[in-house]
Amino acid sequence: MGSITIERVSRRFGSTVAVDDVSLTVDDGDFLVLLGPSGCGKSTLLRMLAGLLPTTEGRFLVDGLDVSHQHARHRDLAMVFQSYALYPHLSVASNLAFPLRARRMAKGATREHVARVAELLEIGHLLDRKPKQLSGGQRQRVAVGRALVREPKAFLMDEPLSNLDAKLRTATRHELVDLHRRLGATFIYVTHDQVEAMTMATKIAVLNGGRLEQVGTPLDVYAKPASVFVAGFLGSPPMNLVDVSVTSERGIVRVIGDGIAADLWAGATPPIDAVLGLRPEHLLIDGVGPVQLDLVVETVERLGHENLLFCTFGEGRRSAVLRTPADVAIVEGQALRAGAAIEHLHLFDRASGRRLEWQPDSDLVATDRALVSA
Repeated sequence: MGSITIERVSRRFGSTVAVDDVSLTVDDGDFLVLLGPSGCGKSTLLRMLAGLLPTTEGRFLVDGLDVSHQHARHRDLAMVFQSYALYPHLSVASNLAFPLRARRMAKGATREHVARVAELLEIGHLLDRKPKQLSGGQRQRVAVGRALVREPKAFLMDEPLSNLDAKLRTATRHELVDLHRRLGATFIYVTHDQVEAMTMATKIAVLNGGRLEQVGTPLDVYAKPASVFVAGFLGSPPMNLVDVSVTSERGIVRVIGDGIAADLWAGATPPIDAVLGLRPEHLLIDGVGPVQLDLVVETVERLGHENLLFCTFGEGRRSAVLRTPADVAIVEGQALRAGAAIEHLHLFDRASGRRLEWQPDSDLVATDRALVSA
């Protein structure tokens, strides 16, 4: 078992709040990714869970047991660091065996554990080498192996791939996903890389300024961001975000902004200062939908498999990005019109940044919708 509950955990360094009242449940077997920009508190949260930093408030439960005041060695959680933290004077075999020797495990049992983990990670041929004789990817496997050999209740990983080059990072990412599937163990993984989060996680927890913004499956968080921050952070390029006003005119809910005027649906709503969001892949050239933008192409990035069009619109020359197939012929300076279907529109309250949901209003027919705060 390896379920983990984080209950209202905070951490302050003087007047600086690094983690602010975070509550989160990690089910047994989850691959949870803590995602956010540098300084958002994700590594601090992980280190508190590991017992390497004390909490200011809140508690951690592992399989229902409060471990908040236990020493790190008694929490039965294995940490994999960004820097690998291997002992340079020891062989790979001795590095793998170190946690077991610290527990005074018998030599025969230790050798069996080390051999099994080395076979699992395909590093059996490296057991006699020192860390300086290994590549970055091999060192990372040894660091993971040293955590695996303990058979902990959960694995905690703090940006373990950040020191690898792009090709090796991709390969190691696939290895970790495969390892998680084979072990069925609980992983909590810290990264600022959204590609790692989207491709590895069973759940993503997005942090911003020490606070938890959203938790969900990768596809849910991408398709239905809970806040302007999540919408702007997740996605490459990120979601197009434009300030608008939501109003009702003659029984029609409308959005109005610089270069935008669109009728959404029949109904009524009080005036709302909002932010309209559209993913680049959903803003289509000559696309059919209520939102229509007259754009001027400023830059075209041709990536081989696709094009990214960086455009402006409106009197304020607001920015918008479109994603198109590689064979679409577009040049800088070209004027074009792009549209988006209503199911791809996102609206956020401008003051709070939180998502506005579209839900049926009991006073309207079933196909009509009303805005409510998520």
